Amino acid sequence: MKAPASRSYRKYLIDSLQNRLRAAGYISVMLELDEDGYDAKIFRSALEEVVEARKRSDDFSQTAQQNYEQADKILAETGGAEILKLIEFLDALGYRISLVGKD
Repeated sequence: MKAPASRSYRKYLIDSLQNRLRAAGYISVMLELDEDGYDAKIFRSALEEVVEARKRSDDFSQTAQQNYEQADKILAETGGAEILKLIEFLDALGYRISLVGKD
């Protein structure tokens, strides 16, 4: 996606992530292994951006906030080692993680 020149990229990104399908695709891409592997910092940042987008669209419950805080704490402490192992295992089996909206 190309960001319009009149707005900052971050604002454009947050605005686009208010769309649930785009947000799901964005998170899915952050979970994929590439030549550099999985990066927990980038994944945490992506989750933060999706959370910000959901908050701006007034679609973020207190339960979601609590779950986000717990997940972020775990990712900060472990570097996402559990997620990385799951991704690597699924990759070895020929699978990858993708997200779909519940709606």
